[in-house]
Amino acid sequence: MTPQAPVVDTWRQRDPSAPSAPPNGSRLSTATEIAPAERGLRAFSAVDDLEAGLRDHKYVADRGLATTLYLTLKLQKPLLLEGEAGVGKTEIAKVLADLLQTPLIRLQCYEGLDAASAIYEWDYPRQMLYLRTIEATGALDRDAVRHDLFGEEFLLKRPLLQAIDAAHERAPVLLIDEVDRADQELEAFLLEVLSDFQVTVPELGTIRAEHVPVVILTSNRTREIHDALKRRCLYHWIDFPSFEKEFRILAAKVPEAPETLSRQIVAFTQALREADLFKPPGMAETLDWARALLALGTADLSESVVDDSLGVILKYQEDVDSVRGELARNLIARSLLVGA
Repeated sequence: MTPQAPVVDTWRQRDPSAPSAPPNGSRLSTATEIAPAERGLRAFSAVDDLEAGLRDHKYVADRGLATTLYLTLKLQKPLLLEGEAGVGKTEIAKVLADLLQTPLIRLQCYEGLDAASAIYEWDYPRQMLYLRTIEATGALDRDAVRHDLFGEEFLLKRPLLQAIDAAHERAPVLLIDEVDRADQELEAFLLEVLSDFQVTVPELGTIRAEHVPVVILTSNRTREIHDALKRRCLYHWIDFPSFEKEFRILAAKVPEAPETLSRQIVAFTQALREADLFKPPGMAETLDWARALLALGTADLSESVVDDSLGVILKYQEDVDSVRGELARNLIARSLLVGA
């Protein structure tokens, strides 16, 4: 099977009107000094400033998370976020990139992800075409051909190399998403990048970042991350939100939802997380369900509406079957009291 290509949100994708090449060219830096990611430091002089900025971008962060994010910017250290799926780990990197007005580069991890897909690889088809062109023209200076063949023109930069590319005018946000899904071998490649923010390409030498990227790693904890990688990161666990926090998030993300219905939705999903389910709903499912209920014209939760829309918040048939019926009626009754 052909490996899945990594998902990358680069400056080009964020601004479709941008030119096809970075404004400062695509030369890679081999400088020995690493310039600080000064933009994040200038933008936020205190944790309160960062917390307010996140709130303005509709991300509700508690004090602990805001403090850890501030230290990530201040100390220029990677941040490892762990927690259940759907609690907002990936969203943090997206919001932070918007907040800092800097590119977001995303490496989506999966089983079998290798260095070629994560860091770099050579564009073999173009190299072969180049060789055939040289042979056809009779220009066979071996040293010159070898130098050109392994030049930047034929280097395909994957997310980790893109993150330390000198073409960036400021420090990008590098999101290494669901790192626990990748094989442990990938962590060895991450160590060099996260320790010194450099990548070694044998044909070109060691490439170092001019701007230290803001690195966010996320994990759903399907396996333990190696201690050597954890030691290089700050750490924060994101739990399911409390009722009040979830209500605030829902009000920020789906402001068109009536307050009464929003409280009923939050009360229902909060109660579902206390039930014995294979996969309880996360914050992402709460938001999806709210939008779905609005699309259905729902004013208050009812057994028929919940029964018809359970597939929005529960993703396993066993969970759907266990909630339908008496449990759903009890949860709806509790939710209606909270929303009253």
